[in-house]
Order: sequence, then C-alpha cells, then structure tokens
Amino acid sequence: MIGKLKGTIDEIGEDHVLIDVHGVCYVAFCSTRTLSGLGQAGEAAVLHIETFVREDQLKLFGFATALEREWFRLLQSVQGVGAKVALAVLSTLSAADLANAIALQDKAMVSRAPGIGPKVAQRIITELKTKAPAFAGDASGTIGLKQELGEGVAAGPVSDAVSALSNLGYSRDQAANAVAQALKNAGESADSATLIRLGLKELSR
Repeated sequence: MIGKLKGTIDEIGEDHVLIDVHGVCYVAFCSTRTLSGLGQAGEAAVLHIETFVREDQLKLFGFATALEREWFRLLQSVQGVGAKVALAVLSTLSAADLANAIALQDKAMVSRAPGIGPKVAQRIITELKTKAPAFAGDASGTIGLKQELGEGVAAGPVSDAVSALSNLGYSRDQAANAVAQALKNAGESADSATLIRLGLKELSR
C-alpha cells in the first residue's frame, strides 16, 4: 500500500501526473485542483496517495493534502459516487467549500461538479452532514453555525441576517461567514440589524 509519494515531477497530463521516485515513475490520477497546485516538470512534489487494487488493475490517486484524500474516501461511501465522480467534486470544490456546502445543505453548490445531478447532490448532503464537521479544515470555525442554518434551527437574528445579506447578492456561504464573525464581535445576544451592519462591514473588507 502506497500512502505518500515524494519525488520529482516527470510529466503532468490532463488528469494525472507522473512522479519520478528514484528512477521509478508512478502515475497518480488527481483532481484539477491538485494538478494546478503542482509545479513544473523537474520540480519536487509530494502527494498523499490512495491506492486502488482491483483484479485487473492497480491505480494510484494523488492529493495535495491528507484532508483532500479523506474527502475522496468519504465521497465514495455515498451510493452512486465512484472515484471519477469524487475527483470531479474535488476538482470543483475545496475541502472547506465542500464542508460548507454540506453544512448549509446547499445542493446547488454540490451540483456544480460534473456528473453530479440533484439526486446525488442531495444524497451527498444527507449522508455526509454528520461527518462534515470533522473534515471541515479551514471552515471548522463556522461549520456549527452553518449546520444550524442548513437545518433551519439557527437563532432568529442569525437566520434573518444571513437571509438579508444573501438577498443583497452575497452567496449563502459568504453571508454565513460574515454573520459568524459579527456574532463573535457583537455577542450571542445581538439583534439582526446589528449582525447585518457588522456583517456588511466584514464583507466590505
């Protein structure tokens, strides 16, 4: 089982990279997000690896971070999501974006990935919503509030403030981040008008 590759980039393809490790070139299939973060041929690279072993093939999937690899595994636990679709999701959304979309139950955001229809997007949200907080990465600070919003149990002022900011053209995720910061500054007892004002201040930075 290969867990990580450290070597030199030999070649970058449309959906894969060849990593030269002491003269042996490994083919690792990657998301476009991971591929775009790699350097040029001849430069050093490190990839976290998921190894697929089948009767007729051995395939390596490479990821920039261990968190991205965990999401690759998690996504495939959902019915109808295989390796190809999981990579498509991770090509479209970062780990934090995906955690946020699941917490907010934002089916449209998940559906942006090629090969993900509304039914599969809903399945991903439903089956992974309890697991998202543990794999939120950079989004971990606001994931709890977003889950409350997604489930419709957030406090009235918070829900009203997020709705108001969303109506001004900000994405639900941007609005939720701004209101989360406003809550930190103003306290849990802040009314919706205060949260909207402070939220707008955050969004204008």
